[in-house]
Amino acid sequence: RIAAGSKKLSWLLRHGAHEEGLKMDAAGWAPVRDVLALTKLGEDDLRQIVSENNKSRYQLDGKRVRASQGHSLSGTPVTQEALEASWETLDLGEQWVFHGTRADEDVLRSIGAAGLLPGERTHVHLADSPGSGVGKRANVGVLLEVSASALQRAGIGIFRSPHGAVLAPTVP
Repeated sequence: RIAAGSKKLSWLLRHGAHEEGLKMDAAGWAPVRDVLALTKLGEDDLRQIVSENNKSRYQLDGKRVRASQGHSLSGTPVTQEALEASWETLDLGEQWVFHGTRADEDVLRSIGAAGLLPGERTHVHLADSPGSGVGKRANVGVLLEVSASALQRAGIGIFRSPHGAVLAPTVP
């Protein structure tokens, strides 16, 4: 029951708010009572999912809950600006950040031509170390190194969500 509830919660808060009629603010916060009604979870179940999520994906703040990151642009009222205002702005200096992707020629050719784009999401997910489990896909075949200082020189903000993912709106 908890696993199914966690999956429903993730979809609702990251992708399905519009479809389900869930009201949330531009930073992704939604009323707990509305989330409980739509997911059919109890308050204890919700607290357990938030505290035990292996990706630390959620935040619970009294009467509000949200997914920390990973929102689709079309499924929620979340905006890039509101999320960034709720995250830590990073100044990483000369540090490198990393993006894991599939070892697929078409994917790599696309990245070489257009850079890393968020697609239907608000941000590109990065990791602050090659061994980090946060901010990388599970099926990483290629690990790309990204110069944080080059992003910052280009005026591209780098952020850390509350669960530790490093995010940027784009990586040229």
